[in-house]
This record gives sequence, structure tokens and C-alpha cells, in this order.
Amino acid sequence: MYNYGIMQRNQHKSHCKHHFFARYSVSACFAALSAVVIIAAMTGCGGKETADDGVTIAVVPMGTTHEYWKAIHAGAVKASREFGVNVIWKGPLKEDDVDEQIQIFETLTAGNVSAFVLAPLDSRALIRPVRDAKRLGIPTVVVDSALEGEEHVSFVSTNNYRGGVLGAEYLGGLMGGKGKLILVRVQESAASSTNREEGFLDTIKSKFPEIEILSDNQYGGITTESAYRTCENLLNRFPDVEAIFTPNESTTFGCLRALQDRGRAGKILFVGFDSSDKLIEAMRNREIKGLVVQNPFKMGYTGVRIAVANLRGEPFEERIDTGATVVTPENMDEPDMANLLKPDLTPYLE
Repeated sequence: MYNYGIMQRNQHKSHCKHHFFARYSVSACFAALSAVVIIAAMTGCGGKETADDGVTIAVVPMGTTHEYWKAIHAGAVKASREFGVNVIWKGPLKEDDVDEQIQIFETLTAGNVSAFVLAPLDSRALIRPVRDAKRLGIPTVVVDSALEGEEHVSFVSTNNYRGGVLGAEYLGGLMGGKGKLILVRVQESAASSTNREEGFLDTIKSKFPEIEILSDNQYGGITTESAYRTCENLLNRFPDVEAIFTPNESTTFGCLRALQDRGRAGKILFVGFDSSDKLIEAMRNREIKGLVVQNPFKMGYTGVRIAVANLRGEPFEERIDTGATVVTPENMDEPDMANLLKPDLTPYLE
């Protein structure tokens, strides 16, 4: 019954694609050819598993370099093995290249994918490609960062606003409810980091009214280098700053480097978001006082699980919070915390 249902779905997709891509003539041919090349190139590489039913889940992250995305990849691979489906992993080189992410998504749509797991770089720009895929019978599960509209079937993510609240409560407590603070933002279009920033600011203002926010409108960008430059400028402008909060991996590492270069690491109360080997080392050295840590491995696993359930006509959740936790120098060696900081990805990524 299941294989017959998949066959009917594929026949419907084939019929829809014939009419949908006919409007684009030559462009559609190039898109379809590109999709074949991408899928062929990914066969046998980190996460492409052999499956009997021919189901292929395309996982399209915001980027592929940060440890966070590698953990999502590993979780997706684990799910692909458990549920017997194929996984294609393809994302833009830079985490601010919305056009490339759209092109990847559309190219894969023209290929033989059954469903998408997408971490959208922009909360609106990916609505149309997701809608177009839906018209072809290809569902999308959104992970990590919200996508507006109702074209996707489920949203799997950290409660990012709550993550910002946790960061504010912890840092505000370290400050004793008083002092001078800087928030370094990431980028305007990413819903996940924006929600963290708003959760942080709302909590500082409501629970710690005596804390002075020196700056909350500067963007570090999505690379360590851009975040480093932003933090250098902020440290120049506000030499009396006593605490800093950064809402993602790149801003946290960029700010850490700026503090280290000035000899102020460990002297300024610094709380960041996400984890990597260098951030773990800095926290062990107490240069970072805490990290708000997500569970990206669970996010990748759950995204694929939901996509498979949707394809098989099984019940699934439309909204899943994968959780966030504050890890500190005091609790970082506890087994659960250590696994969140640095999950073992080697069984899933070569």
C-alpha cells in the first residue's frame, strides 16, 4: 500500500512538473539538468543512504561551514538510516546568500526529490519556492528559522525568543541587575536570531531596569570576520562596557576574538549562543561565562522524521520546540551538557 501511494504521488508530481516547467522552456531544461548533476554528485556523500522505496529528502540549510549546520546534517543522516530514505545535503556557501539558497531549492525541485527540510535564510523570500514545490506535490518541513505563510507542513525549531530570554536572565543575574551592556545583532532577515535578540532585550528591560543598554542596533553579520570588526568598533566606542551578549555562533566567536586581542576576555561578562570547539575552550578558560545551546542534531533528525511521516500519510506534529539550555563553566562537564556542547557526529559524517 505504501509503495503504491508513493507511486501515485510521483505520477502526480510528474504530471504537474510537465505543466509547471513548460512555462520556462529552456530555463526549465537547464534547471532539471542541474538537479540531476547535484543529485548525482551527492550520491554516496555524507548522508546519501540507500533506500528501497526511492524516497529522497533534500535538506537545504542556511550554510554548511558552522558546527551548528554539521550537527543538523548528522541528525538528518541518522533519521535517513532509521527510516530507510535518501538524504541530499546542499546549502549555500555563505549564510547571507539568499539568492543561492533559492537557486538550490528550485534546482532540486526540478529533480526527483520527494520532500524538503529547509532552514530559510529569509522569512519571506523562500515563500514562493516552497509554494511552487507544494504545487508539484513536494512538501517542505521548515527547521531552525521561521518562514511566513502556510505553505510548509511543519516547523521544527528552538523557541528562539525563549533562548534570548534565557540568555538575558543568566547575564542579568551575573551583572547583579546593574551595569552597562551591549547586544550585538546578527542580520536583519534571519527570523531565528531576530527572535533571540528581541527575547533578550525584552527581558533585560522588564526584569533588569537598572541595566543600561549601550548599544542594541549593530549587526555583526554571518561571518567571524564581520562580527570581529563590529565588536572592535563597539569596544572602541564603549570602553566602559561591562557585559556583552551575542546571539549566534559567528557573532560569539568574532566577539571573543576581539576581546582576546584587547586583553579583555574574562574581564567583561560575556554570554553567547551556540557552540564550537573554540567556544568550549574559551568557556573552560572562563573567557565566556555561558552559552545558550540548542539541539541542532535533534532538529535535523526531527525534520527528516516529519517529512517521512507526511509522505507516508502518518500523523505528525505541526510545531516542535527542540529546546535550549544555558551551559556554564560550572555545569559544562555534566554528561547531558557535554553532549549538547559537542555531540559525537562521527558515526554520521565522514
